[in-house]
Amino acid sequence: MSPLLSLNKYFWKYKWLFLLGIVFTVLSNYFRILAPQVTKYVLNTVEVALHEKSMSPSGRAVSHYDPLVTQVVDQLNKKNVSFKTRIFYSGITLLILALISGIFLFLMRQTIIVMSRHIEFDQKNEIFSHYQQLDMHFYKTHNTGDLMSRISEDVSRVRMYSGPAMMYLINLAATIGFSVSYMLHENRELTFYVLLPLPILAVTIYYVNTIINRKADRIQSLLSDLTTNAQESYSGIRVIKSFVQEKSMLGFFENNSEEYRKNAISLAKTEAIYFPSMGLMIGLSTLITILIGGMYVINGTVSIGVIGEFVMYILILTFPVSAIGWTASMIQRAATSQRRINEFLNTVPAIESPINAVKEIQLTGEILFQNVDFIYPHTGIHAIKNFNLYIRRGEKVAIIGKTGSGKTTLAQLMLRMYDPQKGDILYNEISIKKMEIASLRAQIGYVPQDVFLFSDTVAENIAFSQQHFKMESVERAAEDAAVAGEIDRFPEKYNTMIGERGVTLSGGQKQRISIARALLEDHNIVVFDDCLSAVDAKTENEIIGNLYNYLKSKTAVIITHRIFSLFNFDKIVVLEDGAIKEEGTHLSLLQKNGLYASMYLQQQKHEQDIEN
Repeated sequence: MSPLLSLNKYFWKYKWLFLLGIVFTVLSNYFRILAPQVTKYVLNTVEVALHEKSMSPSGRAVSHYDPLVTQVVDQLNKKNVSFKTRIFYSGITLLILALISGIFLFLMRQTIIVMSRHIEFDQKNEIFSHYQQLDMHFYKTHNTGDLMSRISEDVSRVRMYSGPAMMYLINLAATIGFSVSYMLHENRELTFYVLLPLPILAVTIYYVNTIINRKADRIQSLLSDLTTNAQESYSGIRVIKSFVQEKSMLGFFENNSEEYRKNAISLAKTEAIYFPSMGLMIGLSTLITILIGGMYVINGTVSIGVIGEFVMYILILTFPVSAIGWTASMIQRAATSQRRINEFLNTVPAIESPINAVKEIQLTGEILFQNVDFIYPHTGIHAIKNFNLYIRRGEKVAIIGKTGSGKTTLAQLMLRMYDPQKGDILYNEISIKKMEIASLRAQIGYVPQDVFLFSDTVAENIAFSQQHFKMESVERAAEDAAVAGEIDRFPEKYNTMIGERGVTLSGGQKQRISIARALLEDHNIVVFDDCLSAVDAKTENEIIGNLYNYLKSKTAVIITHRIFSLFNFDKIVVLEDGAIKEEGTHLSLLQKNGLYASMYLQQQKHEQDIEN
């Protein structure tokens, strides 16, 4: 139960809804619990009419009533109302009590259930907000399906605790409280016999709940795996179809689904013990009431009305008591889900802005790498080794290297997606670790290697960083990225919807829209991470020409595995195994006849082969 204590902040936030819900629950049960006493009065009235005696026929004990019912009975006795009129008034009273109880029952649901929806809303927002604060390492070590399960399935199960389960617990406490108090007030001995099966019920609930808790944990874990499997299949559908692996993937999903089904059925069978147990105990209580109560009637200890009253109390207790099993199951599942949510919310991001972060700084474009050393924590790969580089304001720098040389890692370090284990990166002579992360990233135009487009219009994807944008700016950015002509040929041009991850576009189109997204903003620093790999040579030259004009007064870091000989870089850095192998201009590096010259000759030969 301890994980659920973290929900107390929400109960406190919506305390008035919660308190009103408790009040309405108590009032609803109070008026509902008066019905058995009215029924008792009717039965006693009938008995009196049959025996033509007083309200205490055959010398039986006088029955007790709630003060509200007592007032009505006294008024009827004083006025010497006839038998038929008494029955009529009793029926009207029962109808009014049911109506009042129903109104408060409606208000109870409108407060407690509405409160649970507010809590669900707040909790989902809290989880999503925390998602966005976590660092790249977290996302590389956690499955998307598991993260989706926590914000959807787990939160839904927690809502069942803060809403229905909490409502039924309060309702159960109020119902039992009123019923047992009136039963004890009427006849303590008969009450003892009637409630005798309840301890057996409590032991059954405790035993079954232990099993449910264990199985719920297992099911939640399997559901996470199943969600992950489905999500990966949807995202990788192109690969699956290309390699004709539909059957094998279906078989893999069926195996996971079968495991989930078996465990879910096992849990359902366990939960099925509850309802027969409830029915047995309630039926036993009713039987005891009639059996022992009948003996008391024969002995003249109680009236027939008391037996009818006790039977109605048992019937009133039937649903709340039978719901104990269901409620306990919901609480156990909610505890399991909240434990998973708490584990996630207690995850502290490895990359955070310092307490006294520098916020107001305006990046001018001066960048300094000082002895930067970085090892990926989840793989142990030494990606960057003793990297030193000074980039002046307005310089255009190319970072060139083969796959796996550490180029992309440098871009991620510049945006502080990771922190180096050694060394530092400085902007305007200020350490990157002293800056506010949001302010830093907002001032750097970044085109990632892994292009991601959203299921939205082309215009919205280009203007992703701006809530309010001018269409002229979007079109100009598209022209600079050499994609405007193709967008104009789309059915709805810039209002054309693209599929998830840009599935309706080619690789080159996605890359150029991603470039346009970066060109829309006027940043002093721009980082392009191998963003021209999917375009042809003609389009590449067009984009480079446009970039040259766009980047005139900006600091640009262009990361690539290709050599752009037409672009006049101020500095070219050649990486190999995370370390700087060569550094200089295009001509100076060719004269060295080293790694850069070798890469350039291979590229030239490859392009000639393609032309031929």
